Amino acid sequence: MESTATDSAASEGSSAAREFIVPESVAGTRIDIFLTAAIDGYSREQLRRAVHEGAAEVDGRVVRPSFKIRTGQQIRFVVPEPVADGPLPENIPLDILYEDDGFIAVNKPAGMVVHPARGNWSGTLTSALAYHFQSLSDIGGPARPGIVHRLDRDTSGVILVAKTNAVHIDLAAQFAERTVEKEYLALAAGRIDHDRDQIEAPIGRHPFQRDKMAIRENHSTSKPASTFYEVIERFATVTFVRLRPKTGRTHQIRVHLDHIGTPVLCDRLYGGHATLTLSQLLKRRPTEDEPPILQRQALHAYQITIRHPQSGQPMTFTAPLHDDMQNALKQLQTHST
Repeated sequence: MESTATDSAASEGSSAAREFIVPESVAGTRIDIFLTAAIDGYSREQLRRAVHEGAAEVDGRVVRPSFKIRTGQQIRFVVPEPVADGPLPENIPLDILYEDDGFIAVNKPAGMVVHPARGNWSGTLTSALAYHFQSLSDIGGPARPGIVHRLDRDTSGVILVAKTNAVHIDLAAQFAERTVEKEYLALAAGRIDHDRDQIEAPIGRHPFQRDKMAIRENHSTSKPASTFYEVIERFATVTFVRLRPKTGRTHQIRVHLDHIGTPVLCDRLYGGHATLTLSQLLKRRPTEDEPPILQRQALHAYQITIRHPQSGQPMTFTAPLHDDMQNALKQLQTHST
């Protein structure tokens, strides 16, 4: 977000004051949102709290977080002390598909959690990002630097990471407005009959299992969900399918494929298997001590198209299919002839 700033590093105790002249391009914006885009190193909640406590003045008058700024107004904001409680940096290699001064496109491996959570405090994408990059957006809070959207732990593929708050806000708006085009590849258990179709089914919390979602009509937790799919190749027991979700509900593709009777292959939650051997994949008699061919859900975020936050030009980022899914697909193709 564009702003005209006269950075007065005037000291107020241990804090510094920042001053801005509001440009026409951001007129009508809430002051907490404006400050989030203009000042890196803080989440929106941290800055909102500071404004609520009287840290922001507009033309000499203390304002609330919901105050909408106007062109030419002068903002003076006393920046709070930074909170250093982000992820612990870890030297984890990253497959960078694209990088500029505003954001990064990463090819996330399967098995990597995006941000720290209960039971997964290390080895996360945010820990790797904290090690490799000096500056990331902090709108999502100190535990989620740069994270604009997410992928499930065992879903591989392309994910976008914002370096600045202004870019984060722009990308988040594109996701919210559903102008981002996402394409996934999956191996689904069973045969999908239609060559292509649209799945329209609302998704809400599962009534009994806290870690699952479910198709739930007219429930307080349900939200509309829409997924277009197109069959790429059919095998005797598996369908290779391309999916384009129109909405972004939790576990959406996994729930929708399960809903039509063909869950994602090797999906522990919705398909009932945590690992899969070649014999199981081909529905053949198992061999002794057979190693697994898949140890995670066969779902891959293959491609994402956005409008570049700075140039406005459309950009597409593609993550090649990972080796485990590629190998399973090759085995299916080999044994189907």
